[in-house]
Amino acid sequence: MKTPLIVFILALLLTASCKTVKKTQQIQEAITKKDTTQTVIISAKPSVDSGAIVRDILDKALHNKIDFNTFNAKIKVDYEGPEKSDSYTAYVSMKKDSIILIKIKGSFLGISAVGLEAKIRKDSVVVAQLVGQKSVTYRSIGYLQEVTQLPFDFYTLQDLIIGNPVFADSNLVSYKAGPTQLLVLLVGDIFKHLLTLDNNGYKVLHSKLDDVNTQRNRTGDITFGEYRPMGPFQFSTYRKISLAEKSKLDISLDFKEYGLNEPLKYNFDIPKNLKRL
Repeated sequence: MKTPLIVFILALLLTASCKTVKKTQQIQEAITKKDTTQTVIISAKPSVDSGAIVRDILDKALHNKIDFNTFNAKIKVDYEGPEKSDSYTAYVSMKKDSIILIKIKGSFLGISAVGLEAKIRKDSVVVAQLVGQKSVTYRSIGYLQEVTQLPFDFYTLQDLIIGNPVFADSNLVSYKAGPTQLLVLLVGDIFKHLLTLDNNGYKVLHSKLDDVNTQRNRTGDITFGEYRPMGPFQFSTYRKISLAEKSKLDISLDFKEYGLNEPLKYNFDIPKNLKRL
């Protein structure tokens, strides 16, 4: 959480990749207590008929991905941590499978002030600090894994920003069916992922991920809301995130502007006077 850029990237990453400390049975019990609607629970070897229905809904949700050539967005980022609360505006431009550009701006007495810029490619990360300690950092893509302590690559970050599901290719071990929503629990080698899906539109409504490693107490919780049309796709324009380990961080991402397949709006030009770190 050293910079607004890291906060923003953490928000995007941890929404879909924070890990669990509770067992599958405990999650199932929590679901049952929260909602007394009649449920159907399947074991690791579900029946053919019920399992097929659930997997069909899950597959449609996971494979109904937003496809694009380019993406531009203006995002209001609010976060509240144990030591401070703040708001920033993030400007994002992406070219699919090629480049991600992120600009972070804050304000003082209504006057805009450029803060941070990042250029992320499949194999590299460049971060420029344009206020305060003016500097530029060149790293491999592994740098993002170092600062977030999460296993992801360029493509994972790309999907997170556009709103596509990530870390959802694990085994389906249980589910709870309701009249309008479906809760599914996926368990993989690294993550336990509890997803709430819309039965009709196949939209992801809520995501809860936790660490399989019981030695850690890191959790992430995100609610996807305010879906709006974006071309032929449905796009979540507001996301509420809560992250917790030793302390708690609440983040909201409010997409003020967004669009597909237009020229990239934001450039990344590094001033010559920056100190290289």
